[in-house]
Amino acid sequence: MNLFADLLASTAAGRGGSGLVTQSGPRIQKGRRGVEIKSVREIETMRQASRIVATVLREIMELAAPGLTTGDLDRHAEKRIREMGAVPSFKGYHGFPASICASINDEVVHGIPSSKRVIRAGDLVKIDTGACFDGYHGDSCVTICVGEGVPEDAVTLSRVAQEALMKGLATVKAGSTLFELAGAVQDHVEAHGYAVVEDYTGHGVGRNLHEEPSVFNYRTRDLPNMALRPGMTLAVEPILNAGSKACRTLKDRWTVVTVDGSLSAQWEHTIVVTSDGCEILTDRDF
Repeated sequence: MNLFADLLASTAAGRGGSGLVTQSGPRIQKGRRGVEIKSVREIETMRQASRIVATVLREIMELAAPGLTTGDLDRHAEKRIREMGAVPSFKGYHGFPASICASINDEVVHGIPSSKRVIRAGDLVKIDTGACFDGYHGDSCVTICVGEGVPEDAVTLSRVAQEALMKGLATVKAGSTLFELAGAVQDHVEAHGYAVVEDYTGHGVGRNLHEEPSVFNYRTRDLPNMALRPGMTLAVEPILNAGSKACRTLKDRWTVVTVDGSLSAQWEHTIVVTSDGCEILTDRDF
């Protein structure tokens, strides 16, 4: 999940007229506590929260099929999160009405699930969700190529987005920097001719769904100049557009789409920094 609070503020400022808001500039997370180093106990709790998120996303990847609605997927996610002893992180967060974000094709982030939004063969569906277990959050997103007939360019866009995430994570270890992570993501994306969405960033995660620091996916002077330390927990989430990086927010005040109508893809993991790398807490391979 991206920075809901900043999105809400930007859309509120742009109400009226067409109801569309063009985003400009990164949404920098301003946490209240600074960067937090998690204890062994806290990391174990986050591991459990993240395992719940990974389980739900794995199930949704298997369930998503033509004819289902995004509302169907949302109901499944909420039911399963609660069955596993957690609560949905997204539902009610700054007024967001659902347990998942479901963004299809040119929708970039924060798509609102609906019983009227039918998934069709060939759709590129981004599902982002979070779970809070015993006071700590896990957060992750996948991009699903649904059914038969998915255009090759959509498959490639999703693959490159997932590769960019892993390229970024490969730089992470104690002593490395967020600048190195951002550069690895940006270089991989641009080498394939795609654009990094600059309006939304990853973030710290833990007791709060959004904490410091902001985790950019491109090189910028706004990046915090800090070395990563063991025990830092981050949500890393590259977002790629097939065309222009420019985005706009629809009149529902949540759904963000590409300005030029091009496809968008996103992959996200919650991780913890270790001395020699990172542990992917939302890993779905278990």
